[in-house]
Amino acid sequence: MSTHGGRIVGVARHWLGTPYRHQCSVRGAGSDCLGLIRGVWRELNGGEPEAVPAYSMDWSEPQGEERLWAAARRHLREVAGADMALGEVLLFRMRAGSVAKHLGIVSATGTCPRFIHAYSGHGVVESPLSAPWMRRVVARFEFPLEVC
Repeated sequence: MSTHGGRIVGVARHWLGTPYRHQCSVRGAGSDCLGLIRGVWRELNGGEPEAVPAYSMDWSEPQGEERLWAAARRHLREVAGADMALGEVLLFRMRAGSVAKHLGIVSATGTCPRFIHAYSGHGVVESPLSAPWMRRVVARFEFPLEVC
């Protein structure tokens, strides 16, 4: 386990059990998937890189704009390649043809990969990164080293 990735996963695991709350980012009180990433960023860095405007449950679907992807590119480093690493941020497209609007953090790799995410109806959980989830991944990012 890399120190960098291990630290990110450790911080994310402290969020497990936080209830799902749209637009929230308070460990133990409420979080959505973006709120989890924001909270991990704050715990690693002490502040957020930009103010997050209010957003609806359908994100930017009506406009067809990849706003979440664009924001991730502004503050995280996009990575390529077949091998995932601990602590990477995953961006998911929940339905074919829709905008990417779900995020998670890789918490285990290898033969039984897992990820931590805030999921409506479940809260912040650690889930198997199963084939159906893997098919939805459209991009992977890493936190900048200087943040960690």
